Amino acid sequence: MVQYMDNQSGFNQWNQMNAKKPSKFSGFWWWMFLFLFAWWIMGSWFKPQNTEIKEVAPITVEQSNATKRNLVNEDVSFDVQGLRISNVSLNKHKKDSKSTEHVSLLNKENNFVEIGYVSSEVVVPNINTQWEMKSGEMHWDNPNIHFMRKISVNGYVINVKDIIKNKTNHEINVAPYAQITQSAENQTSSVVETGGVVYANSNLDYVGWNKLNKKSVAYSSVDASFGFADQYWETIASVSAKDQTISLKKSGDLYFAQTNAAPVKIAPKSESEINTYVFTGPRQSDVLKVAEKNIPGITKTMDYGWFWFFAQPMLWMINWLYALVGNYGIAIILMTLILRILIWPLTRKSYVSTMLMQKMQPELQRVQKLYANDKVRLQMEMMKVYQTHKTSPMSGCLPMLIQIPIFFALYKALLISVPMRSAHFLWISDLAVMDPYFILPILMGATMWLQQYLQTPNQISNTNDIAASTQRVMKWMPVLFTVLFAWMPAGLVLYWTVSNVFGILQMYIIKKTMK
Repeated sequence: MVQYMDNQSGFNQWNQMNAKKPSKFSGFWWWMFLFLFAWWIMGSWFKPQNTEIKEVAPITVEQSNATKRNLVNEDVSFDVQGLRISNVSLNKHKKDSKSTEHVSLLNKENNFVEIGYVSSEVVVPNINTQWEMKSGEMHWDNPNIHFMRKISVNGYVINVKDIIKNKTNHEINVAPYAQITQSAENQTSSVVETGGVVYANSNLDYVGWNKLNKKSVAYSSVDASFGFADQYWETIASVSAKDQTISLKKSGDLYFAQTNAAPVKIAPKSESEINTYVFTGPRQSDVLKVAEKNIPGITKTMDYGWFWFFAQPMLWMINWLYALVGNYGIAIILMTLILRILIWPLTRKSYVSTMLMQKMQPELQRVQKLYANDKVRLQMEMMKVYQTHKTSPMSGCLPMLIQIPIFFALYKALLISVPMRSAHFLWISDLAVMDPYFILPILMGATMWLQQYLQTPNQISNTNDIAASTQRVMKWMPVLFTVLFAWMPAGLVLYWTVSNVFGILQMYIIKKTMK
């Protein structure tokens, strides 16, 4: 990207022409500032409504004495102990590329999802209640009420269906609640949004770990989901009840996410059904789309970043190419070639403009010397030179402007891609982390230097010239980018390296055709 900012791109000549008058882009940046400010204001106004925390059910973490049993399907296995679900194992995901163990969620002490009820009128099951098992269903009975709980699993979504039967001759009220408790150990905020997640009033709100460390938050909503998200995994719950108050807080070494719903009225000698859905699995678009049928807003927990309009199709393209070639490294290379071919016309225009700028240098320097004391005339004469050669001082920047959002979109796509976390390519065992041997960053820096060398003239003009000074500074850019990219995900460095190689070949072809 830096090669488009050298002294031959016209960028410096443009600066020289406008050195003593307001930039023509000042209006653009002013409107951009207003746009971003308005975006921030609108985002603040339309956030889910915060409310005071009004806890109906007490937050408890003491150990349960209920009988524990294990449920398994092809995607997950987990423990059920009375009202609680814990020790969730993701059967299709290993901890890392060298491990034989599966990724496990809610596997530490006092980590669980608790789904229960509170009532001031009748006795309801608590964490120590011993349920009776009948045909895979959990039953609990007292003189006033009968609970039947059935737990089923569809993919990564656990469905807890409760049928509550009122055996009395008067109406009773039972208020459902759900609580997720997670350890606060080693929780950090990364480039990907992590921490508390709340979907309320048709809006998704991230509450990062650092924010939760400082204060509690709460929301009121009719239809909501809530939970915690890490870089690749998340635990999200949703209760099919109205008028909920969702709260997130930290207490001691634990984070709590809880919803308390309005009481459900159960008529005499009748029953009511309440469903609670719990998703424990990967933050993966195709998986979340399935969960969206039962958990509102869960697909929005995918953090594609500001350039989501690039990140989403790029992630889809990488996965599609992977399905064809069976290797994510090769898929990234093919995607890079496809993107470079798509922007070929703009890149060609930039390269041609750069070559024309090189040819124009003697004429531009003559004009600069001739009208050094007349800035207005200097600008007019330099514009005539540009018009004569049918080029623009900004045309060399077009590919750079396009590649900036592509770069950041791919960076985000690599960080949120669950399959990429253990993807192999040659000596690299994980394309989502840095190259352990720094081979790719060195190759990237070398190809960047070669590309820059081929684009700049062999000689440097007047040592006091701004463009010449810029050229000397730009020679250090490959070194700076090599150090910077050394800590970037290997997949991103692979993309940039292949892009540089393609650019070198493209420049060779264009120079040959122009001759």
